[in-house]
Amino acid sequence: MRIVFFDSGVGGLTVMRDACRKLPSESYLYYADTLNVPYGTHSKEEVYGFVADCIDDILSRYEVRAIIIACNTATSVAVDDLRKRYSFPIIGMEPAVKPALQVVRESGRRVLATATPLTLKEDKFRRLLGKLEEPSRVDTLGLPGLVRFAEDGTFDGPEVREYLREQFAPFDLERYGAIVLGCTHFVFFKDAIRELIPVHMLVMDGNAGTVKQMMRVLELEESSGQVSEPDIVYMSSLGTEEDKRKLESCFRRLP
Repeated sequence: MRIVFFDSGVGGLTVMRDACRKLPSESYLYYADTLNVPYGTHSKEEVYGFVADCIDDILSRYEVRAIIIACNTATSVAVDDLRKRYSFPIIGMEPAVKPALQVVRESGRRVLATATPLTLKEDKFRRLLGKLEEPSRVDTLGLPGLVRFAEDGTFDGPEVREYLREQFAPFDLERYGAIVLGCTHFVFFKDAIRELIPVHMLVMDGNAGTVKQMMRVLELEESSGQVSEPDIVYMSSLGTEEDKRKLESCFRRLP
């Protein structure tokens, strides 16, 4: 049985990388819905249909131990209904806004939460903000362009940095203590983002928390054993060999 990581594209590879580091001997399957990426530009109903179809495709070929929806957008619009539909564990992503606020509390600085536009407007994200002690200290920024860059394999360079500069321009970043990467695609751009923000700003994401939750639900403990290569199967909704090679290449380039 395999632990499945699902995303619209390459972003969820960053979450699976963290899982492989802690649990190198487990068997994994990575599935990218490259037919419909990016999710952030689709409706809630469309995204749910995409995800359900992809999970059915996975289940027709493999036995599944759990599915990690390694996509904040898919989690925000579909995870509750997916848990009702399937009996195996389904683990979603959550932007690391709460821990970011905790980190900046003493400094009095603000938190900038970035995500796809669909994630930011969904009820799940608003409910998350509603649970916080100081939601008024959180500002949001949609960065859909980073998804497009990641899917094109452009993780740094003049175009990326100019896009980020334009998006950050309306914000006085000196007032912020942390930036939250609320889309797994954005994790690929940590280095570029760090170069453009004040040195005191922390860059935070939800990957570690997601893997920790996965381990808790599956009752797994971090392994000290070493394997030369993790056991990973790559799949995509397009189903092409080129897609599979692209996913494996992106995974191997992760630090």
